[in-house]
Order: sequence, then C-alpha cells, then structure tokens
Amino acid sequence: MKIAWGITGAGHLLEESVNMLYELSKDHEVTVLLSGAGEEVLKMYGLFNKVKSITGGYYRELVREDDQRFSFPMTGRFSLGKYDVLVVSPTTSNTIGKIVNGIADTLITNAVAQAGKGGVKTCIIPVDLESGAVETVLPSKLELADCQNCQPCQAAAACPEDAINPGVEIDLLKCIGCGTCQIACPYGAVTGGKRITIHMRDIDIENTHKLYDFDGVDVFGHPDEISGMF
Repeated sequence: MKIAWGITGAGHLLEESVNMLYELSKDHEVTVLLSGAGEEVLKMYGLFNKVKSITGGYYRELVREDDQRFSFPMTGRFSLGKYDVLVVSPTTSNTIGKIVNGIADTLITNAVAQAGKGGVKTCIIPVDLESGAVETVLPSKLELADCQNCQPCQAAAACPEDAINPGVEIDLLKCIGCGTCQIACPYGAVTGGKRITIHMRDIDIENTHKLYDFDGVDVFGHPDEISGMF
C-alpha cells in the first residue's frame, strides 16, 4: 500500500505514532509529511532521525512543510488518488480546528482537504479526544531546584547543539533529544521523559467530535488501533 503519514506538533502520542509508522514502513511505501511544528517536536524528543531513517525514494519521501512553500504541490497526489490512505498522528487541536472549519493553509490540513477531494481515506489520531485529564511526557527539561550552577556546567559542555543556558533553561528549538546532557549532569538536574497531567479544553473536544461527521474520515484513539487496516 501507499501510505502518507502526517505528523503535527504534539508531544502526546508522538513516540507511539513514530513506532507504528516505523513498523508500517517495513511492508509498505510510506511518505512522511512534517508540519513545521512537527519537525521541531520530533527533534526535541529525539525521534527525528528514526523518522528520517525510513525515508528515501519516490513515495518514501520526507516532505517538510518549509520545502513546500505556500502551494504545497505534493498534496496534488491526494486529489489524484495516488495514495491508499492518509494518516495524521499525532494530530494537534490546532490542526483539527482548521480541518473542521475548512481551512487548508498548512501542509497537513491541505493534505486532508485534497485527500477528501480525491477519495483517499483519512485516519486521524487526535491528542484531544475526550474530556478530562491525560498524562503526557515532556522533552528534556532543566530542573532549577536541582541545578547547582556549576562552573563550568558539565551538561552544557556536553551538549552537541549548544542548547543549554546554564542555570536558566534548555532551548528546545536547538535540542535534538539526544540525552547527552542528562548523563553529563552529576546532580540529575536535567530530566527527560517526565510525565505530567494536562486537562483537555472543551472547545478542542467539540472540534474533534465534529470529525465523526466527515465523509471518508475515521477517528482513532491510539496509533496502535490502525494496525488492523494494513
């Protein structure tokens, strides 16, 4: 099968999405579509290279939003029915808000719009599905309460991307999630994978539920739920 997989800028369900994407790529041709935020977040969580490793060749491209300018020419493949299915996972509330209101001004939302026009089945895994609280995972974080303001800072010295401002914060736009800083800090002041609880907004849940009325769109609660389709 020819699968297109869109990744938006959510940390929740990101690793699970990448793992499913990786497994599907073993038996299918997969094109990966990255929103600008999706690319940034993949790097923060140290998952960008894993995604990049499965790409290479026609219908196995890594399509970056920044490379598609304003017209997103590759999404024309969807209106021509060149793919069997489009999966968007994880899908942020911002992306869903645009989809349900007919806005197609990003790579991912334009792909969804063109898939609808071309009769390509779309599977969406939203991060905001039901009301209440969910547990999610943070990228690398500098715990100021544990930081001893060492001079020089061993974590900062070890960082290959110069992403650490000692005693202040980690610049997540530079961070590649390699974990080197966590190993280097003798006081455990740099953490990664810390779990926190966040609460869903009513408007995001309402928008997600509107997707159920869209022809050709199926909504799933977890990336693993789509495995039976393939």
